This record gives sequence, structure tokens and C-alpha cells, in this order.
Amino acid sequence: MSETSYSEIFNANRSLIDAGSSPVMSSLRDRAYGCHSKYGLPGTKVEEYLHTDLSQWLSADWGMNLGRVALPVNPSEAFRCSVPNLSTQMHFMAGDSYISKEGHTGLPDGVLAGSLLELSRSHADIVSRYLGTLADMEKPGIAALDTMFMQDGFMVYVPRNVQIEKPVQLVSLMPDAVQMLACRRILVVVEQGASLRLLLCDHSSAKKPCMSMQVAECFVADNASLEVYDLEETSATNTRVTECYVSQQRDSRVMIQNLSLHNGKTRNSVHSCFKGPGASIEVNGIAILDGGQHVDNFTFVDHEATDCQSRELFKYVLDGKSTGSFAGKVLVRPDAQRTSSQQTNRNICLTPEARMWTQPQLEIYADDVKCSHGATVGQLDEKALFYMQQRGIPMKEARMLLMLAFLGEVIDRIPLDPLRSRLLGLVELRLRHGQSRCEGCGVCK
Repeated sequence: MSETSYSEIFNANRSLIDAGSSPVMSSLRDRAYGCHSKYGLPGTKVEEYLHTDLSQWLSADWGMNLGRVALPVNPSEAFRCSVPNLSTQMHFMAGDSYISKEGHTGLPDGVLAGSLLELSRSHADIVSRYLGTLADMEKPGIAALDTMFMQDGFMVYVPRNVQIEKPVQLVSLMPDAVQMLACRRILVVVEQGASLRLLLCDHSSAKKPCMSMQVAECFVADNASLEVYDLEETSATNTRVTECYVSQQRDSRVMIQNLSLHNGKTRNSVHSCFKGPGASIEVNGIAILDGGQHVDNFTFVDHEATDCQSRELFKYVLDGKSTGSFAGKVLVRPDAQRTSSQQTNRNICLTPEARMWTQPQLEIYADDVKCSHGATVGQLDEKALFYMQQRGIPMKEARMLLMLAFLGEVIDRIPLDPLRSRLLGLVELRLRHGQSRCEGCGVCK
């Protein structure tokens, strides 16, 4: 479908979309429609999408659940995530519809966590204050398209000075029997002095092609802390596009981990802006690719305020005829003195057919800064492989151990011990070309 096709679907089904939504959500649609009509969907002529033709990805005749039909997914039967020693507050989405096994229990007073649709009705004053104010619709991308069609999603609101000890986990499942496009929206608000750990887990074993769009808006207030772990374990028929927007105030701390363990075609983007001094962000990612899989990560960190720090580390392992892309831009504005920024991208291509494109960028307009960036694309160290074989380690095992050590630098940055340990196990299984799935999970069988 083309930009015109999505506009026609929107106009023909506007009343149906609004009926399955809320007044807060619907109030954003006219502006989103105007932006989508003006800027459209990005192709490879747009600099941020040089190696990912999003207009082609969205040209398929995807079905959309605008009538809010119940999807054939039972999370209790389909998914039983088991991360040893890690207890989470678990929530579920089927396609772009929120469903929950546990509800809102187990969280401190004042915390809101659950369906964006329901919370935008019951807490319209809070949701209207934030929703749609951070995602950039004034450019080619999915923010405008997602806003046009969003009817549900997930929201977490953490009041001032509330520390959530138990991580909040959102598991998104794509139904196996339905070919569809899911438009999800995520809203995260962490007020002054509060903290939140959020796990976003995308799973799919669908044999039919499916696509998910996910736009997240994250607001982190003064001296607040947010950790986001975005884990993808989908099927080769799955297409996934995400945009994450982060606004940070004074002395706030943010960590984002994008972990692509198995997929079809994926595009992730992170847009962060420092609105107050003394803030910091760490954006890391790994991608393990084989066959014809594709992962594109794009990051943009906007240093508007003084004394802020950003750190980025992305690592890819590419096998078969897979393709990968990383583009990261750090903008240091004239008033952002005493900025510290480091951006690194390291990649291993295991076959001559694998392809990796990398483009780290720095744009600096301040004088007192410490900034660096770098990228490499290479192969496994032949000397290290020879050394390990000389000591009795088979070639296949030696290659796996070197790749695990290579990716381990990113995983080691995860402060949650149980999650870090579990991810090391999943990465090792994936590198051995096993099916990386949680024990007892029916999604990835």
C-alpha cells in the first residue's frame, strides 16, 4: 500500500477508529493525518533510511484490526516466560490490543500500569499532558501513521519519588493465524526522583507475514531513573519498526538496550534530548543475524543542556546473506558545554555475502567537550581461532566462544543480574543456531 492507500483507509474508517479509541487519542489524529499526507513514508532517499526502505515494507496489503476483534491469543497458554530469580509485573498485548493476566496489582500506590486506552479514559488529564507531545510527526517516519491508527497500547506512570523495585514487563504477541499490521503506542512517565525498569519483549512464531509498528514516548523528570530493555525474538516472517523518543530533565538517568536475537526485518530508532543539565543516557544494542535477516538501528542524541553524558555501544554478528545497518548522530548545541559523548559500533561478518553499513556522526557547536566515535567491520580473529584449536577446542565451538565474548561486552552493561544471566544463555543458544526461546514458551515452538 502507498501513503495514499493509508490515507484512504483512515478516511473511510475514521468513525470506526474513534469508536475503538478514546477522545484523548482521537484528538491527535487530524494533525497526524496532515503530517502523514505531507511527509509520507520514508524510502532510501531519506538519509536516516539509506539502507531500509520503509515505504516498501509498508507497501504490502496488511490487514488492520480497526474493529477491535478479539484475537486468538491466550497469553497464559502461549507464553510462560521464565527468567530465573527475576520477578516482574507482567502485562500482555496481542497484536495492538492490550490484555493482561495479572492486572494492576503489586505496584506502589499512585503507579499506573496497563492499557493506554483504558488509562486515557480514566486518567485523561495525565495522558493528554504527555501523549503525542514528544513523537516527531513533522518528518518521514511512522510517528504520524501510528498516531492516525492507534487505538490501544501500554502506559506506565510513576509518581514523584516512587521507587519500583519489581521490573514491569510487557510481552507483545503476534497471532499465528492472522496476517496483520499492529499499531502499538507506549507512554512512559517517570516523575521527579522516581525510578522504573521496563522490559519490552516482542515474540512471534507466525508463519504468515505480520508487521508491528511501535512508537514509545518516555518522559524522565529531574533526578529520575529509567531503564528500558527491548528484546526481540520473532520469526523470519515478522517485520518490526520502532521509534522511541526520550526527554530528560536535570540529573536524570536513562539506559536503553535494543536486543535483536531473532527476527525477519527490523528497524529501531532512538531519539533522545537533554532538556536539563547533569543528565546521562546509555544506549546499547546487539543484533544476531543469519539467512536473509535485516536489522537497522538509528540513534540521535541531542545535547541541548550543559554537563550531560551519552554513551552508545552497538555490536552485530552477521551470517549467511544477512544485512545490517547502524547510523548514530550526536548533536552538541552551542550552550551544551562540558558535554561528554562516546559512540561505538563494532561488527563481525562471518561470510563474504553478509553486508554491514555503519555511519557514526558527531556534530559539535560547543568548545568545552569530550566526544569520540568509531566503527569497525571485520571477521573473527584467525589467530585466536588457531590458538583455541591448538588447545583442543573444535572450530565450531571456538567460533561460538569468540562471538559470545564479542557480544558479551554489551550484555555485561545490563545491571539486572538475572536478566543479564538469562540473556547470555539465550545469546549462546542463538549462536549455536538453536531456537532461542524461553523454557515452556509456546510462542517460539
